[in-house]
Amino acid sequence: MLPSFLQTKFMTTEQQRLATDFSKTLMELMFQVKKGETVAITADIGTNRDTVDAMANAVTATGGIPLVMYIPKAKKDSQAGMPDWPSEALTAALLKADIWIEANSVVLLYSDIWETAMQENKNLRYLIIAESSIESLHRVFTGFDIQILKKLLSKVKTMVMESKTVRITSANGTDVSYDIDLNYAFDIDDGDYSQPKFGTAPGFVNIVPKTDSMNGRIVFDHLQHTSHDNTIEFILKDGIITDVIGKESNAFKSYLSSFNDQNMYKISHNMLGLNPKVRMLTYELVEDERIWGGVDFGFGHTSAIDMPPYGQEAESHFDGVVANTSIYFDDIQITDNGEVCHKDLRPLAENLLNK
Repeated sequence: MLPSFLQTKFMTTEQQRLATDFSKTLMELMFQVKKGETVAITADIGTNRDTVDAMANAVTATGGIPLVMYIPKAKKDSQAGMPDWPSEALTAALLKADIWIEANSVVLLYSDIWETAMQENKNLRYLIIAESSIESLHRVFTGFDIQILKKLLSKVKTMVMESKTVRITSANGTDVSYDIDLNYAFDIDDGDYSQPKFGTAPGFVNIVPKTDSMNGRIVFDHLQHTSHDNTIEFILKDGIITDVIGKESNAFKSYLSSFNDQNMYKISHNMLGLNPKVRMLTYELVEDERIWGGVDFGFGHTSAIDMPPYGQEAESHFDGVVANTSIYFDDIQITDNGEVCHKDLRPLAENLLNK
């Protein structure tokens, strides 16, 4: 009998096909794995082993060398999970890898392990997929033109960097704004992981707001650590959550207070979702964060990579999603109720959606 951390449900034939297609796209087209490169894949009990095997097989097919590492499933994400992981051995391996795909369900992202690997391994190409199902991974990573997506995201990034203020509204009651700080990170992920980078699933523009500048109300359609059928609202003042409203507000307040860390209440980043294959909420976070015309808000830890020079240290990090948003850069409207409406962006958007 397999040890408990290696036990998994077996995929159907269709799921195996999706896993093979996703893995081939990821390794050949996106990472462009070269012969002899070491591709580290981290996983835990929450990871589907068939997905890991499909990725490892795709690495081998390119001439690369897979290094699959199963680690314990930590009690909490990020830095809060450090006591549960073999940190020294894992860090040592990641410092020598060419590529690292983080597929564990409780993430190492923003932990000391992650920070050390990202800062000291200057050639590392990193991607986090977390506990996504194979159906979700196939939707998010396949079936679109990387180069057209790159053009769209690059144009949006340029536009936001030329702005002073971002405002985001939604029919659900969201109305929040913040200022731009050009010293902080402005990232896109279009599916090209061929160069060293901090990569996440494709289809977004990521912005680190100016410290102490976010004000307003966020009404989440999907918030980590809450159920799917209850609305949770945050009130933000000067970049800090000052109140949590909704049926599960007391439980979420308890979650936040359990860290005993004031930085867990602070905004970390804002992602503008533009993945053409993600058109509705599935309640799989990696997918929902990239929903076309929606946004993601992250709170808590922010790496020094994104918020130089020191970052925003916190015990953990969590995210929430708002779908069907209207986004404004200063007074220029970019999206309207989830659809790209700006005249310079609309042709690229239509090209992606039609494909």
